Amino acid sequence: MEDHKIVQRNLALQREWYGEPLGDRVRRLVVAFNVSQAQLAEVLGISAPMLSQVMSGRRAKIGNPSVLARMIMLERKVLTPDVATGAPEALQRALDEVRDSKPTVSRDSLPVNGADDEAVVFPVLRRVADRAELSQAADVLGEDFPALADLLRRAGKGR
Repeated sequence: MEDHKIVQRNLALQREWYGEPLGDRVRRLVVAFNVSQAQLAEVLGISAPMLSQVMSGRRAKIGNPSVLARMIMLERKVLTPDVATGAPEALQRALDEVRDSKPTVSRDSLPVNGADDEAVVFPVLRRVADRAELSQAADVLGEDFPALADLLRRAGKGR
């Protein structure tokens, strides 16, 4: 198979397996944490050439589940208030925590029906808005964005 066909097939597989090409996810992390690809690879526990191959579609998957778990950990840390500020010390602390982590991946540790996402998103929403504000935002968005409105309402009920 020609190189460009292999890359296209791998990118299609990444969309199926990971929801989008891994290159897109990795680039967002590079920007969010203001690091190079090589630095991010070191935090994830993967070689820089391997990360480059996955990003470009020359490889379809990340074979080590712990590497994928660390990537997800970083994606979630971007949503936390201290990291979201972009403060260099908060970014470095998050990178260090993920680098030093020893994640285990099992069927029981994978999120189901977004429940795990709520554990991350709801506290962030509750830090930036009180119950009334979340309810008002839900009312404003409700007609055009019902799923987002529902998320805001559920976050507001937890107070």
